[in-house]
Amino acid sequence: MDNTSTVSSRRAVTGAGWLILGILLIAANLRAPVTGVGPLIETLQQAFGFSAGIAGLLLTLPLACFALLSPVSAWVARGFGLERTLFLAMLLVAAGIVLRSTGSATALLVGTCVIGCGIAGGNVLLPSLLKRDFPDDLTRLTAIYALTMNTASALGSVCAVPLADALGWSWALAAFIVLPLVAMLVWLPQLARHTPPAAGPAKSGSVWGSAVAWQVTLFLGTNSFVYYVVTAWLPSILVVNGQSAVVAGNLHGLLQFSSAVPGLLLVPLVKRMKDQRLIAVGTSACAVLGVIGLIAMPAWAIVWVPMFGFGTGAVFILGLAFVGMRVSTPQQAASLSAMAQCVGYLMAAAGPMLMGRVHDVVGDWNIVLGICGAMAVVMGVFGMLAGRAGKVIGASHVD
Repeated sequence: MDNTSTVSSRRAVTGAGWLILGILLIAANLRAPVTGVGPLIETLQQAFGFSAGIAGLLLTLPLACFALLSPVSAWVARGFGLERTLFLAMLLVAAGIVLRSTGSATALLVGTCVIGCGIAGGNVLLPSLLKRDFPDDLTRLTAIYALTMNTASALGSVCAVPLADALGWSWALAAFIVLPLVAMLVWLPQLARHTPPAAGPAKSGSVWGSAVAWQVTLFLGTNSFVYYVVTAWLPSILVVNGQSAVVAGNLHGLLQFSSAVPGLLLVPLVKRMKDQRLIAVGTSACAVLGVIGLIAMPAWAIVWVPMFGFGTGAVFILGLAFVGMRVSTPQQAASLSAMAQCVGYLMAAAGPMLMGRVHDVVGDWNIVLGICGAMAVVMGVFGMLAGRAGKVIGASHVD
């Protein structure tokens, strides 16, 4: 009996380890195929004659897909199965990468939309999966998957320009196909399971009447606006300020990597503190200071870029943790995740294109950075509100 029990335990541990590996590999796809376009924006503008506003569509389109498909993802998973829906999401990412790399402007935009549709599924369903299968280790695993996501994004940003110089922009974008292919391969054993994102009935709309749910949503939404605007235009901003395209790409990669670092620090702090208001305000302040620094002393971008990345990365990880911490059930986690993705990414979707248009009109990136700084201040206000200990229960919460 003891030997049988030991073998069963080992199998359970192995199964959990394989599941976590699959989760991390899926997480690696949730930013890199989109943010890796940033360092190539100037190249794509020259290749197709795009204005800054039109070029901003390359980040706006997937964000719009995130927003529009987030409420649908949980519904599809309830009928199709969580594991199979996540596999389908990676299949869409892979298909979009191939289409985007075929060489035409139309394929570039349509492929970007397909990638956004796939990423939307992972964005919504991974928090629900973590809440359901790893409720006692939620904060740590959330930080690890955010670290994986941002590290993959950083590597993509650093490699994009050298690959484009050597092989052309089309092959540079095509190289991202490695990420979904590896994720699908490792995820194959999970297809034997056919489980919904949450056990039992749930009122998916119940969180929409909760004040704390809106605070979490707007905390993440303002962060998404600020982060994706800077991610889209940072290489252009740096080049205008005298940096080479390669250095700008490296700093863009540093932005992604510095966004991942906070997870290593936040996990012990979040667990020890009764509420997270101080952390939310402090991390938002880092983002504000990073933007102000880029305006006032752009030559010191090596300091301001990681400061901004640290702040926005910490807010993102904290916001993801709030999705699990401010709910009572996996059903509510899925509902709050869908709400935050939908509203938050609708806010963010307009960012890169709108700010690109602002630059086209005024001809000054500092105006764009100033708007991002103001939004980061608003983010801190919502973080202070969302950071209060509480649970989303129907239309109310308990402090």
